[in-house]
Amino acid sequence: MIEWWQVALLFATGLIAGFVDSIAGGGGLITLPVLLNLGIDPRLALGTNKLQAAFGSGSATVHYARAGAVNLAECRRGCVLAFFGAATGSLLVQQLDPNFLKRIIPIFLILVAVYIWLKPQLGEKDIHPRMTRVRWDFLFGFGIGFYDGFFGPGTGTFFTMAFMLGLGFNLTKATAGSKVLNFATNIASLLVFLIAKKIWFAAGLVMGLGQWLGARAGSRMVMRRGTKFIRPIFLSAVILITLKMIYGIYLKPGG
Repeated sequence: MIEWWQVALLFATGLIAGFVDSIAGGGGLITLPVLLNLGIDPRLALGTNKLQAAFGSGSATVHYARAGAVNLAECRRGCVLAFFGAATGSLLVQQLDPNFLKRIIPIFLILVAVYIWLKPQLGEKDIHPRMTRVRWDFLFGFGIGFYDGFFGPGTGTFFTMAFMLGLGFNLTKATAGSKVLNFATNIASLLVFLIAKKIWFAAGLVMGLGQWLGARAGSRMVMRRGTKFIRPIFLSAVILITLKMIYGIYLKPGG
């Protein structure tokens, strides 16, 4: 059962997370702690988090596509590979210990933050791609998809950076593209949790409604204000994700 005060809390959480995630990623930093603090089983929290996240990435995908920021046809192969990558990662994580990733991913995120800080012109406009779309899809679509299913934090950040550095997308276009592929990975992981029956549907749907509305508002803001609006939020999200992971791994008692 879900109580009325929980409905209000979960909806507000989804609304805020959807807004932030559609702009810069990192929505899971907001939603997952709230679910865990309700005292539910961590695996149930993870499955519920994937359900509500799918609403947010789906909403952002629809809006970015309608606004012309992303060509869904060009993303088709990448989405398929990201889907299978995430499904593979979600299945493999049940057999292997992801602790080794917990310790190296913060290092990659720190490098991302430093690179963005030192390259203020990064993402201002499209540049010449460094690889073909086919190669990118297989390397980053499947690879980051696998990472999302296996571990997860920072997936949107890695997709966005891969779009900018590999395909030369501007930051607005890269943000839009990352939501499309993140939607595919969310659906893949969600199916795994559905099969395992590890989803609290009442909470996930309430948060999902908030996510849908928040992501819609956030993606509209991106299209109106562009790269100069996204960059500081994106950089802040990368730093917060990194700090949260460092605290959970190295500083939190029992971490």
